[in-house]
Amino acid sequence: MTTEPLSFPRRYARTQRFTLGAPRAFSVSPDGSRVVFLRSSSGTDRANQLWVLDVAEGQERVVADPQALLGGATERLSTAERARRERSREGGAGIVGYATDTAVELASFALSGRLFTAELRAGTARELRVPGPVIDPRPSPDGRLVAYVRGGALRVVGAEGEGDRALVEPESDADSGTVSYGLAEFIAAEEMGRSRGFWWSPEGDRLLVARVDDAPVRRWWISDPAQPERAPQQVGYPAAGTDNADVRLFVVSLDGVRTEVVWDRAHYPYLAHAHWSAAGAPLILVQARDQRSQLFLAVDPDTGATRMVHADEDPQWLDLFPGVPCWSPAGQLVRIADEGGARVLAFGERPFTGPQLHVRAVLDVSDDDVLISASAGEAATAPETGEVHVYRVNELGVERFSQEPGVHTAVRGGGVTVLVSSVPDRPGAQVQVLRDGKRTATVTSYAESPGLSPRVTLTEGGARKISCALLMPTDYDGVTPLPVLMDPYGGPHGPRVLAAHNAHLTSQWFADQGFAVVVADGRGTPGRSPAWEKAVRDDFTLTLDDQIDALHGLAERFPLDLSRVAIRGWSFGGWLAGLAVLRRPDVFHAGIAGAPVTDWRLYDTHYTERYLGDPAAAAEAYAKSSLITDDGLSAPAEPHRPLMIVHGLADDNVVVAHALRLSSALLAAGRPHEVLPLSGVTHMTPQEQVAENLLLLQVDFLRRALKLG
Repeated sequence: MTTEPLSFPRRYARTQRFTLGAPRAFSVSPDGSRVVFLRSSSGTDRANQLWVLDVAEGQERVVADPQALLGGATERLSTAERARRERSREGGAGIVGYATDTAVELASFALSGRLFTAELRAGTARELRVPGPVIDPRPSPDGRLVAYVRGGALRVVGAEGEGDRALVEPESDADSGTVSYGLAEFIAAEEMGRSRGFWWSPEGDRLLVARVDDAPVRRWWISDPAQPERAPQQVGYPAAGTDNADVRLFVVSLDGVRTEVVWDRAHYPYLAHAHWSAAGAPLILVQARDQRSQLFLAVDPDTGATRMVHADEDPQWLDLFPGVPCWSPAGQLVRIADEGGARVLAFGERPFTGPQLHVRAVLDVSDDDVLISASAGEAATAPETGEVHVYRVNELGVERFSQEPGVHTAVRGGGVTVLVSSVPDRPGAQVQVLRDGKRTATVTSYAESPGLSPRVTLTEGGARKISCALLMPTDYDGVTPLPVLMDPYGGPHGPRVLAAHNAHLTSQWFADQGFAVVVADGRGTPGRSPAWEKAVRDDFTLTLDDQIDALHGLAERFPLDLSRVAIRGWSFGGWLAGLAVLRRPDVFHAGIAGAPVTDWRLYDTHYTERYLGDPAAAAEAYAKSSLITDDGLSAPAEPHRPLMIVHGLADDNVVVAHALRLSSALLAAGRPHEVLPLSGVTHMTPQEQVAENLLLLQVDFLRRALKLG
């Protein structure tokens, strides 16, 4: 009896894009003796365990196993926890997140809505019996207490399970459905990169706590037509131009006394970031609704008064960055800023990097230096297409920490650096543990090998030197012109051209079906310069111009058949695919629009207004950048081109109304198209059979649409 090997689409789906079994979420103890991380037991196991690496011995051990802790019971998630995971695009199971005390001795985590702690040095875990479902438990810096959220209230319990109590909770029964303490609101988690709603003081005697009231937010209904017996789910969705949640901030002491943090919330309603360390007062970053001005404020925790530390303004918008703002150990403000046409690391008012680097994130701040991730800037000697490196920065200059061409990031503590490296010629990511720059251990990955090696050329295309990845079939002869599949994301926040092996697996699979696959990061995508990213202000359609520019530029150097060009994408990429076949059918002959935003008035405030402004004042910009308007298709061109629309009916980020309204407009215009509704699927497609068949059905559609044999 022989067993047929699983197809790449099935393996890709089963392994969640070959991420299962890979270590992630690293923490390093301040004495450098331990590295804590999450990892599942195999490349097909979704349930993450909590692990500790003993740096000196190089030995890894499990300290918390979900199966053992739950006694083999099925994991159950609350509605709030499911929403948190959707915001973070978390498709795993088991322990998907944890927090530690300052010494990295105690970890806390939620599992099936229950609260657990782990003694990281001893390697033991236990449950603290508290009322659930528990969300986002976090130990105090000294490890004596654990704070967590339940039912809209922020609660605290002793590390031994004693003294469980609510510190602050909704003020009345009327508030219980709309008010919550300690959780991030929808747009903070979806768009600002802020997944938290409370922060411990360094002494562990009080907390900074966000109060969110989403009563002003418009209510939408998400239903599953395939399950008519189920009631629709009500969600608060702040669409562009509508009201946001009301967000306030309090300092809350352990006896429940709360002091409101005061700032001009009318002008700066967005709480974008909070930081509280021993190096200074609590620090918050607040933004104006149009995101063209922001304040860095220091908070007096005794009175709630704030003082301005720094202010920024930008005529387009101000970006938010991981790891900042924060205080250095010496009490200086550390921030990332756009100055002199470059994205730089700054201490107070002084920039420490120049246009040779495009700073992406602050990874760690020590007495001696700042660890950052950055790509090549406009003044770099080489473009380093798709590369992201780790650098050490101080008053003496800039030193590259990662060397091998690829995509790198790092976590640091106690003289130990965990360097995570993805490179073009090696599957997955390698995790090295280094002390004083020398490798002392490697964290094992259980991720499966894809069995597929991308034949990728990282290059630049078109007059604007757009970063591109070109993938050819594995057995390509190098001569025969090939039909082209553009495979972009193409918009803000989502670079796709990466110098990493696994980043191009799906594109290579499509290439092996007989296509030349082009991935292009045009204007709007991050990683090059502030001007490059902000060129799309008021006009998203520039991203389509750049896809065409890249395509034609590559066709001058590679055998591409421009008479057979298709495009596929998801989310922003889905919108871009729809725009391509509707606006430029002279270039694109078929498109697959997955979960597309079709009317930007239906997308959320913080994202959409950053780029297109207030829809009431910028109606023309919204109409130009949308696929549909109230009058039907927006600026359609001839001839008609085949279009497949794919959308999850349970999507609460890009709701299915986008796809349905586009289909209605296409029908009204007499344009044939295909719609593939995905029952029970959100903005992610973690379901194995769905993810597999989506790839197979797309290939079938492309062959039919392009009339390929």
